[in-house]
Amino acid sequence: MNQTNLQPPLRQLLKRAAIAVDAVVHKGQNLNRVLAEQPVPGRATVQDMCYASLREYGELAAMRDALLTKPLTDRVIATLLVVALRQVRAKPDATHMVVNEAVEAASAVQPWARGLTNAVLRNYLRQAAALTTTVMAQPVARWNYPQWWIDKVSAAYPQHWQAALTAGNQHPPMTLRVNVQHGNVAGYLEWLQDENIAASQVGVSAVQLVQPIAVTALPGFADGRVSVQDAGAQLAGVLLDVHDGQRVLDACAAPGGKTGHILELADVSLTALDSDAARLQRVGENLTRLALQAQLLQGDAGDPEKWWDGVAYDRILADVPCSASGVVRRHPDIKWLRRPDDIAQFAAQQAVILPALWQCLATGGKLLYVTCSIFPEENQQQIDAFLTQHEDARQLPLDGDWVTPGQLLPNDNHDGFYYALLEKI
Repeated sequence: MNQTNLQPPLRQLLKRAAIAVDAVVHKGQNLNRVLAEQPVPGRATVQDMCYASLREYGELAAMRDALLTKPLTDRVIATLLVVALRQVRAKPDATHMVVNEAVEAASAVQPWARGLTNAVLRNYLRQAAALTTTVMAQPVARWNYPQWWIDKVSAAYPQHWQAALTAGNQHPPMTLRVNVQHGNVAGYLEWLQDENIAASQVGVSAVQLVQPIAVTALPGFADGRVSVQDAGAQLAGVLLDVHDGQRVLDACAAPGGKTGHILELADVSLTALDSDAARLQRVGENLTRLALQAQLLQGDAGDPEKWWDGVAYDRILADVPCSASGVVRRHPDIKWLRRPDDIAQFAAQQAVILPALWQCLATGGKLLYVTCSIFPEENQQQIDAFLTQHEDARQLPLDGDWVTPGQLLPNDNHDGFYYALLEKI
């Protein structure tokens, strides 16, 4: 047997997960990038540990702090206790094994932490019920978001904030987009049924699986009959209102889910723009699987002079960089990675990109502004500011079940997105 494929001991996995979560919470590093540097053996298990710990970090950290007699200055040990508490809760039939492995993991980081770790975890096992009741009185522990995030969402959506925060802590569904060039939802649902894969329709071309499976097991995936894409994200291609023969720009296109959808809906001349060459390559790979073609162009959406040929586009999809606050159930590190001033920075970047792309739009053309954010500063407030500065722009009404105009909050069927359709008049 290849020794490199063996699962490492739990103590090693706990230590690796603690270091990764610490990099997110205390150093502001992206979890995917941190995990990419992990050794391959055990990486999937470490990822699961990190995701679970970050989804419940507010509660777990509050429990840890309640069990300590004084604050911990060693951040890795403090984070290791969070990860270990989550594993103790996840494995009720193996708690003593988990405690012992966590003690060894802590000792490998700091020898003095052996006794502390043992005491904290064993005290948790004795006090779990009472401890849970106590920490749940704290909003950060109750909702598992930073306080500033809770305040911002509750102020923006006073009738919906609790449901939105709860949805953001759930495991995301696996949703598919049926390629309308090769069939329809009803036909694909029958195909799934024949393969004993339970699913239901959740959108015009969207199918949600009851249980996630590997894409290689999806009927027709290799042939481009279906793609993995959130139901909320699938609205972009439809709302853009593309028609055969149009010239279309998909700005900030990577990884290419919306690019492929646009080309499935109409025979258009499409340019897929992205500033990241590696991510642009992923767009090309996705289009190859779908047997579709587009011009791939590397460039900054906020600086068209360096890439635009001067010929106006009939449609522009502006899927701008944002806080990603609407997709935290897929990326739970975002809740603890973001800082309050990050939102203003994203808004400033969006305020550059939107007018830059606007000059590339033909008169009578439409631009669809998209974020995967639920923060108003990045969404309707951004559009309102743009409209006051551009008399040749008007916002068109959108059909749909929105919490506020154009705003989706995460729920059982989709992630959180914002859409604004602008017409140049």
